Amino acid sequence: MVRRPLGNHHDGPDTLLVTPETTHTEPVTAETARLASLVASARYVLWDLDGPICRLFASYRAPRIAGELVAKIDQLGMGGLLAEQERSSEDPHDALRAVHEQRPGSDLVLELEEWLTRRELDAVPGAFPTPHTDPLIRTWWSYGVRFAITTNNSAKAAAAYVESRGLSDCFPSPYVYGRTPNLDLMKPNPHCLVEAIKAMGAVPSGTLMIGDAATDLDAARQAGVAFLGYARNEHKERFLRDAGAETVVRSMKQVLDALPGRP
Repeated sequence: MVRRPLGNHHDGPDTLLVTPETTHTEPVTAETARLASLVASARYVLWDLDGPICRLFASYRAPRIAGELVAKIDQLGMGGLLAEQERSSEDPHDALRAVHEQRPGSDLVLELEEWLTRRELDAVPGAFPTPHTDPLIRTWWSYGVRFAITTNNSAKAAAAYVESRGLSDCFPSPYVYGRTPNLDLMKPNPHCLVEAIKAMGAVPSGTLMIGDAATDLDAARQAGVAFLGYARNEHKERFLRDAGAETVVRSMKQVLDALPGRP
């Protein structure tokens, strides 16, 4: 097992709670109150992996993987299944979904999904922990709150990452749910959230989803659970708010500071 230091990796300085009206005290206060309420009422937390927990592709970049996947599809003689949008996308899931839509349940989809899983596992050693998330997970877990990972990445990659950080006890088997060969079950489909809720014996009213994408928000809504958005930059924050997220943090330190009993 490889353990990396628990220190934080920063893309830039952490920021205070940000809303579209940061120059006004009242909206900031209202959002701070919403954050405190979400944290206090959560007995179970569903974590997206890439974003809230880590930057999975910090070293092995997602655009590179996306390009390699397109090249592999071409080599297999199936390039005609991809439109220009999938070819130019920086998200490898786009090409994978495109093939699945036209060849659902095929050996080709299975091969490509397994290929992507191997690349995600290759990315784990170079992944960066999201600043403050490791201590947040450990502290929140010590309060009796229980966690699961619900991600569109491979469950194998998610499990490998939390093991590398010494966090496996906070996400015990089987509470890591990821992509399966049936790509119809990927978020925004709430399947992995519903499975996690059932496995933990949770109730939606006491469950919080933390994610960084509109698909996370959509899945949370369909599963009937509360949602907290994480955005590491202004662009991602604006995207989440435009999708309807009411509460968005730009640093996990805000969530850590919102835990009951914290100074």
